[in-house]
Amino acid sequence: MTSKTRKGPTRPLTLKDAFEVEFARREMDRRKRAEAERKQQEEDLARATQLLEALQADADFLTKRNLTVDRRRYTVSIDHQDFRIAAYFEAGKASVTLSDKRTANPGAAAPRKQLTVDTLEEALSVMAQFLVDETR
Repeated sequence: MTSKTRKGPTRPLTLKDAFEVEFARREMDRRKRAEAERKQQEEDLARATQLLEALQADADFLTKRNLTVDRRRYTVSIDHQDFRIAAYFEAGKASVTLSDKRTANPGAAAPRKQLTVDTLEEALSVMAQFLVDETR
């Protein structure tokens, strides 16, 4: 003997039902985007922290060249009285800039050079290149 399961009479889809389904779908999408953004920000912050640690590894080198190193959230900078080299991490990439402090108002140094790189190692290499350019 077989038994068939019967579904009850289906009621027609209403505007309210369609709204709730769409609202739930959008909320789920929003949460996925927010989680992905949060993870990316964590990765960017971790990379900035790793770069800071790499730059601070040789304090004597920094002192001899009158350099200070600082991190503000996603930006790691090397400061000298005449220039600033900064790496800003966002969306898995780093934008490395060289700004001249000699020709700008205090705090308003405009970038003279800028490169976008994909890895922490590339950011460190470009910062070193910019530093050599400024100290030769």
